[in-house]
Amino acid sequence: MTSSRGPMRTEVLKWQDVDKLIDILIPQLQIVGSFDAMMLITRGGIIPGGMIAEALNVRHVLTASVDFPGTEKAGLMAWPAFLQFPDSELLAGRKTLIIDDVWGSGRTSIAVRGRVEGAGGTPYNCVLHYNPYRSLFIKSKPDFFAATTDAYIVFPWELDRGVEGIDMLTPQPES
Repeated sequence: MTSSRGPMRTEVLKWQDVDKLIDILIPQLQIVGSFDAMMLITRGGIIPGGMIAEALNVRHVLTASVDFPGTEKAGLMAWPAFLQFPDSELLAGRKTLIIDDVWGSGRTSIAVRGRVEGAGGTPYNCVLHYNPYRSLFIKSKPDFFAATTDAYIVFPWELDRGVEGIDMLTPQPES
């Protein structure tokens, strides 16, 4: 894996690693009290979000699907396309925990946060891994994260099936 800054370190996680990350997040989340809703960002936020929803007993679970059209001219400044997003009345007045697996550039998390705020909800961003070295947002970071990294993270649900899965497909960084 390479980036504009040269080769990028890759870290392959096991399910036990994910369990430990969730165990780090739960006490942080419990300190701020209960959440009225959770917004899982597809696809990376679905599995950790489900685990967190169970641990916190959050029953109002929603999903957001965001796409950043890749054009040579727009690059990282492309506007997001929301392929799926709940109606505003499902978010209005709700303390909403937004879950994703990683905060790389931060574009997806920030875009979803803005839509939740626009719908009248109170958003909190939560990720397993925060990469401050790739983030495009100097003054913003996730409200909650379990680990800081400079690596490209490969989660167990991203591996090919079977024992040869460690070879994996060529990883693509989160945009």
